[in-house]
Amino acid sequence: MSDCIFCKIVAGQIPASKVYEDSDFLAFRDIAPKADTHLLLIPKRHIVNLNDINAADEALLGRLLLTIPNIAAAEGLAGYRTITNTGVEGGQEVFHMHFHILGGDQLPGF
Repeated sequence: MSDCIFCKIVAGQIPASKVYEDSDFLAFRDIAPKADTHLLLIPKRHIVNLNDINAADEALLGRLLLTIPNIAAAEGLAGYRTITNTGVEGGQEVFHMHFHILGGDQLPGF
């Protein structure tokens, strides 16, 4: 997607403070953190959000979920919150699926 900011980050057109990268995923620090540690984990392939996935994405999403604890551990997070927003009504602002990894001081409950 030529106008997607996260696709531009993946392509190296926009700089990001990367903390993890492999052939399928990229994790980087959020530029407007909501916690002491606030990372974003994205698939490199453009997927709009959870409503855009299908059965062919099962392995990719399984690997994504297995990657989150490894990133959190590398950041020294014993506990953390993982959030993904889906659609405008769900608070999604960037329409490239991403998972927030938040940690640090005690996070407030919902």
